[in-house]
Amino acid sequence: MFVSVLLVLLCVLFIFLQLRSGRPKNFPPGPPILPVVGNLLELNLENPLKDFERLRTTYGDVYSLFIGRKAAVVINGLETVKEAIMTKAADFAGRPQDLLVNDVTQRKGVILADYGSSWREHRRFALMTLRNFGLGKKSMENRILDEIQYTIKTLEKSIGSTLCPRVMFHNAASNIICQVLFGARYEYDDQRIKVIVQCFTENAKIANGPWAMVYDSIPGVRHLPLPFGKAFENYKTCQDFAFRLVNEHKKTRVPNEPRDFLDCYLDELEKRGDDGSSFSEEQLTNYILDLHFAGTDTTSNTLLTAFLYLMNYPHVQERCQQEIDQELQGKDQATYDDRQNMPYVQAVIHEVQRVANTVPLSVFHCTTKDTELMGYSIPKGTMIIQNMASVLREEGQWKFPHEFNPENFLNEEGEFVKPEAFMPFSAGPRVCLGESLARMELFLILVTLLRKYKFIWPEDAGEPDYTPVYGVTLTPKAYRMKVQPRTSN
Repeated sequence: MFVSVLLVLLCVLFIFLQLRSGRPKNFPPGPPILPVVGNLLELNLENPLKDFERLRTTYGDVYSLFIGRKAAVVINGLETVKEAIMTKAADFAGRPQDLLVNDVTQRKGVILADYGSSWREHRRFALMTLRNFGLGKKSMENRILDEIQYTIKTLEKSIGSTLCPRVMFHNAASNIICQVLFGARYEYDDQRIKVIVQCFTENAKIANGPWAMVYDSIPGVRHLPLPFGKAFENYKTCQDFAFRLVNEHKKTRVPNEPRDFLDCYLDELEKRGDDGSSFSEEQLTNYILDLHFAGTDTTSNTLLTAFLYLMNYPHVQERCQQEIDQELQGKDQATYDDRQNMPYVQAVIHEVQRVANTVPLSVFHCTTKDTELMGYSIPKGTMIIQNMASVLREEGQWKFPHEFNPENFLNEEGEFVKPEAFMPFSAGPRVCLGESLARMELFLILVTLLRKYKFIWPEDAGEPDYTPVYGVTLTPKAYRMKVQPRTSN
């Protein structure tokens, strides 16, 4: 009897100790921590975004969750996010290195690289090389306008019927960045690029999905044949594609006469020799995949969001077209400089980016040292999750935080203004590398297509569903569009 009572008491004590908050002193508050799973039961693993908002109302703008035994701090609201990624940027600029995405990418590339010399070297090289190949310049503008002609050919074929635009926009965005990276574009029905885009799309869903949470929370399952294995297969397919491109370039390149980003990296590799730097061929393959994914998925999903709203807010589409017609009268095509005289179009594009919230949790950060945030103590190595919806839809920062309304970016005089809370590309040292390219693409594609066509929600399509599919990026659910040539433009 005594032994039984003792065992019961020990079990109760064990459960009490496990349920008791394991949070360090002055760590942000959060829900009770369960054995093994931590706070996973607090989250809908298919899409936890509403849960992040719910927990914010209970615990405030800075709260903690345990993904298994791994501590994470979720940050919300403009002031908190600014303090973390701008004011104390170096303290919060790390990347966690023990997640599914790290193992899939073998900890190579630039997006997921931890804060340090390798990341700095590669980011500096990318910015310099992308600028040299036209980022923000007229040559890039011409590449984008050339690619739009292929999009127009696809749209022309669908006149009189309907079109699902997903593949078209993914291919357009992919081809623009491919020309910079590899010096090549691919036909929209090219099987190779279809496979690569499909692999990217699947991995974007897997990486923030339930099986990634299982992988990240319970290390013991990592070698089991579970669905997260598909992410490794997809990445291997992409790596094989990148290896082939690297080998082709090595055979055909002329040293110091680079045709594209890939040639520039090979030149740099040759120049450095065995200097002990982080530059390597293995790093290169992951690097170009990083840049290809970043330059494809977010832009294409933003375009899909744009046309979903433009079709269902026809008065917004018409007002854009009026402004475009007025500004481009007598011109063959738009230029990026034309945006300065199109405040309403600018407002619509930025409002699309705001409601799209394409990278809803940004890319996870990690503290590089013991630090503080909003009065809380955050130890070194703590994972930081930015809830971007809390900024992009924060009450008090926007005139219409919970609806699609371009007036969020217009002042009383009808001039374009950009509120401080607009940060879809994040901010600080980890701000998106391709921000200037994405801005140029969105403007030129939208203006060119709206000048030429009217986009209509099909009569038999039912009510639009604005709820996106969750993943590292938010993707609008598949829809069809009706395209009608404009009679006067």
